[in-house]
Amino acid sequence: MKTHVCEICGEEFVLGEGGEIFDGKHLCMRCLNRETTICEHCGGRVWNDDAVHGSFCANCFDEYYTTCTGCGAVISREYAYYLERDEEYHDNPYCRRCYESFNETIHDYYFKPDPIFYGNGRLFMGVEIELDEGGEDDDNAETLLDIANFNNDHLYAKHDGSLDNGIELVSHPMTLEYHKNNMPWKDVLRKAIYLDYRSHQAMTCGLHVHINKSAFGNTTPEQEEVIAKLIFFYEKFWAEILRFSRRTETQANRWASRYGGAISTCKNSLDNAKKAGLGRYTAVNLMNENTVEFRIFRGTLRYTTFMATLEFVDCLCQMAMKFNDEVFQKMSWSGFVSDIDTEKYPELVDYLKSRRLYVNEPTEETEEI
Repeated sequence: MKTHVCEICGEEFVLGEGGEIFDGKHLCMRCLNRETTICEHCGGRVWNDDAVHGSFCANCFDEYYTTCTGCGAVISREYAYYLERDEEYHDNPYCRRCYESFNETIHDYYFKPDPIFYGNGRLFMGVEIELDEGGEDDDNAETLLDIANFNNDHLYAKHDGSLDNGIELVSHPMTLEYHKNNMPWKDVLRKAIYLDYRSHQAMTCGLHVHINKSAFGNTTPEQEEVIAKLIFFYEKFWAEILRFSRRTETQANRWASRYGGAISTCKNSLDNAKKAGLGRYTAVNLMNENTVEFRIFRGTLRYTTFMATLEFVDCLCQMAMKFNDEVFQKMSWSGFVSDIDTEKYPELVDYLKSRRLYVNEPTEETEEI
C-alpha cells in the first residue's frame, strides 16, 4: 500500500485508513480531527481557524444563523426575535428568552440593556435602588416606570433575590445635573411610598451607584490612580462612611465590606483591594469591567437623602480626580467637608449636618423611609 506523509506532524499513513486529503493537504486522522471541524449545518469540513463560532462554515452561518444581541448565543435566523423598534431593519436579533425578558415589565436579575448616557459631562452615575414590601408586581413597576420614562428611557425594573417582596429600579447612566434637573426622582420615590414600598425601613434594601471608569482617564493606569484614592478614602474614613451610609457594621460586612489591611498610601490601598479576593460585595466594588460601584449605602425613599448620596459620590470622585495622592493621604474628614462646594452640593451639606458629620453644625434628623 502506498503511504503518505502528514503535512502537519510528519506521520506516515495510508489514505482512507489512517488519513485523508483535505484542502489539497495530506493529513493523518489525528491532525485532521485536531485542526478541522465539521459544519453543524451542511456537514462540510472546514479548518478550525475558518470556522465561525466553532462549529459552522462561514457560508452557512451567514446564510442561516446569527447571534443574540442580549446573551450572545447562536440562533437560527428562522427563530430570531426582534423588538418592535428594530423589526423593519432586523438590526438586533434576540433569542426567545432575551426577547421575552425585554418585553417583561420586571426583568430577570441578569437583564442588562445597552446603556444610554444622559447629560453633558464626563462622569456619569447609574443608580440601583431596591424597594421592598410593596410586592414584585408588574402593575406597580409599570406605574413607576411610566413616571420615570415619560419622555426618555430612564429606568427599568429587575427581580432581586435579596428582597422579600419587592423590585429593583435601575437607571441608565446620567450626570449629576441630569439626575437633579431632568430625572423625576422625586415623583418616582413619592409614588413608591404611596404604593407601600419601603427601602430604608425594609432592612433588605441597598442604594448602589455606578461610576464609569472612563471618567477617571483614558488608560487603565490613569483610571487606577483615581480608584486608588477612592479606596484609600473609604478605608481611612470608614467610621464616617458607615455613619453616612446608615448601615450597621454587620450589614456592611454582609453586603458592602471594607477591604482592610494597611492604608498608608493610596497605591497600597488599591494593591490590598486587588489581593483581598472579596468579590463584588465590597463598599467599593471593582469587579465590573466598565464601572466602579459604590455599594455601602442603605436604601432610601426620602428624596433629600437619595440626592445627598448622589452628590456625595460625585463630590468624592471629583476630588479624587482633582487632588494628587499626597493631598489625599493628608486629608482629614473636616478638611474633606470644608472643601465641599455648598452651592453645587446643597443636599449633601444638609445631610452631613443631620448625621453629625459636618464640622459641628448639626441639624434635626428626620425619619427615613
